Amino acid sequence: MSLYARYKLWRDRLFASPRFQRAAVWFPPTRPIARKRAGALFDLSAGFVYSQVLHACVRLNLFGILMAAPRRPEDLAARLDLPVDATLRLLEAAVSLRLVERRRGGLYGLGVLGAPILGNPGAIAMIAHHHLLYDDLSDPVALLRGPPPDGTRLSRFWAYARAAAPAAVESGRVAGYSALMAASQTLIADDILDAYPMRRHRRLLDVGGGEGVFLTRALQRNPGLTGVLFDLPAVAARARERLEAAGLGDRATTEGGDFDVTPLPEGADIVALVRVVHDHDEPAATRLLAAVRRALPDDGTLLLAEPMADTPGAEPMGGAYFGFYLMAMGSGRPRSKEELTALLRAAGFPRVRRLRTRRPLLTQLLVATLR
Repeated sequence: MSLYARYKLWRDRLFASPRFQRAAVWFPPTRPIARKRAGALFDLSAGFVYSQVLHACVRLNLFGILMAAPRRPEDLAARLDLPVDATLRLLEAAVSLRLVERRRGGLYGLGVLGAPILGNPGAIAMIAHHHLLYDDLSDPVALLRGPPPDGTRLSRFWAYARAAAPAAVESGRVAGYSALMAASQTLIADDILDAYPMRRHRRLLDVGGGEGVFLTRALQRNPGLTGVLFDLPAVAARARERLEAAGLGDRATTEGGDFDVTPLPEGADIVALVRVVHDHDEPAATRLLAAVRRALPDDGTLLLAEPMADTPGAEPMGGAYFGFYLMAMGSGRPRSKEELTALLRAAGFPRVRRLRTRRPLLTQLLVATLR
């Protein structure tokens, strides 16, 4: 055993000692550290309760009601169809999480974390959707040992994830997840386009583009750009409706298919993969990137945008949240910049660079070129 390994073993045994823990809380120099770590550990154990408070606030539209005006608990109780004591309990829980705050005169208003949620419809949609994930995580050990025979609730929601023939998934089964992705993609589209302006490009291929939110925004911001969206047939049909409604029908086309079966459309000089690669396990991700390489000319560019593992300051987002979310979904995993770079180079993209985005927690951006 190396000296470093022996040190780590000694440290672990020391931290596990009740005697050391009592001493650390008593000793003034170590007291702040000990208290902070104790609080962090409690937050981990109580995190599910915190998420349920947030879920209840969104489900009851509490933030929307408080945006109109601060209100008393009695008034809110009538609006929320809850007993007054239950309303007050919810309000105080939300206050402790900074979602709501107390105002003068016994009123409650929006807190510093509650107000921003109203400006992000995608966040509201994801929070409301999380009840599926919570059900699947009710027994995390069972989930780790393998999904139930009929699949998880998330895998049934993301119908393409485990489908033997994804392109055959019918329209009724894509409506829910297509709408969710459209709502959650609105915020990050501009972050990507701010980081990488597309003025020099002539045609964009948006692979796995969902209902066309990113393609729509790219075309709106770049009048000289045309585009094509490729996704499952039922999803591509919904994208066509969005593009037509935005007045972009003459500058964009949509094609339906499965990249494992259908060659990607050619003729674009830039391809976008927005939150697509992390939905796929290694073999499928490798095939997808190879398909993109075949579709691009030698001077083409690939934009790969998604939340990544090991994001500084947001490590739990990748390792914990997306790690378990994608496991419950039945496909994919979060990857670090280094892992994605290795996949890109193996697919034939020798040059890969990362560009800064406004909100790396939501998405980071890799730009890959062929020369």
